[in-house]
Amino acid sequence: MKNDRWTSYESATIETPAEGVEKRVLAYTDELMLVENKFKKGAVGSMHSHPHTQITYIVSGKFEFTIGDETRIVKTGDTLLKKDGVLHGCVCLEEGILLDAFTPMREDFVK
Repeated sequence: MKNDRWTSYESATIETPAEGVEKRVLAYTDELMLVENKFKKGAVGSMHSHPHTQITYIVSGKFEFTIGDETRIVKTGDTLLKKDGVLHGCVCLEEGILLDAFTPMREDFVK
């Protein structure tokens, strides 16, 4: 996976970071990482921050997202920017998939 030119979906390890959430770390380098998160309705991505800039693309579903002091409902096709160190989290309102890009890569995701 790290520095692999090709990454098959089936080869990505599935983790469960929270109830109702499945995480797959996809392709990555030291500078960039792509992660898929599948959420069941009602699942929570707890409020947190990290020293990485993160862009989230809503592949499917509907979510209530908080970034900093602002909360919005987002849906399929929306994109969110979370700068490093900014507190953020979500609640899944309709089952869906989030695609996250991180820079630099999240070392804590591959330990």
